[in-house]
Amino acid sequence: MRGRGAAVRRWYGAHRRFVHRTLLLLVVGAVVLTGGTLASVSWVRGESDGHLYSEADVPAAPVALVLGTKVDADGTPSPVLAARLEIARRLFEAGRVGAILVSGDNMNADYNEPEAMLRWLVDQGVPARKVVLDYAGFDTYDSCARARQIFGVQRATVVTQSFHLPRAVALCRRLGIDAQGVGDDSAKRYSRTWRFGSLRENGACLKAAVDVLSGREPAHLGRRETGVDDALRDA
Repeated sequence: MRGRGAAVRRWYGAHRRFVHRTLLLLVVGAVVLTGGTLASVSWVRGESDGHLYSEADVPAAPVALVLGTKVDADGTPSPVLAARLEIARRLFEAGRVGAILVSGDNMNADYNEPEAMLRWLVDQGVPARKVVLDYAGFDTYDSCARARQIFGVQRATVVTQSFHLPRAVALCRRLGIDAQGVGDDSAKRYSRTWRFGSLRENGACLKAAVDVLSGREPAHLGRRETGVDDALRDA
């Protein structure tokens, strides 16, 4: 042990300048990251302020944009996703929206969030012709950008969990959609999932700000699709 300690001291003596520079860079990086995160959280809050509603108070909009999340191995929406879909179903049933755009990940043939969301909504009585599928909603930014650029959505009610809602509404608004949002709180009973989702929002807000500032294109774009227009036109 004494020999090992001496070796460590010799190494430190030989690399003192490198160690100090590395520590300084780590401290500066941590300060910049913390400052950027706080600024992005403040931006999200400011951008979404005044546009978050309870289900009972949300104004009518042409479209509900339901953001995807985990689908279980048997192809059914997870309870968290089902809670989002239930809000959209009730909004449709109450005449608060005329169509539902479900946007999620279809990463491979064995995993398909939009199809699972469609099946759930149809099983709950929503006409299939009123549900439009976006298979390339790989993250919140992509879902919002594609809703505007590919599906031509100009005004929408965004539906997700309440901890995610400010970021989703902020992104949609910054990307050209007159967005308002309704958040689900029923999934709080899944405490571990809720805590994890809430904690990751700080980092997700920073990513959202970087995406907006960089103006990045979604992972997949393509030609304009008329599914939302057709659903709204179909009485």
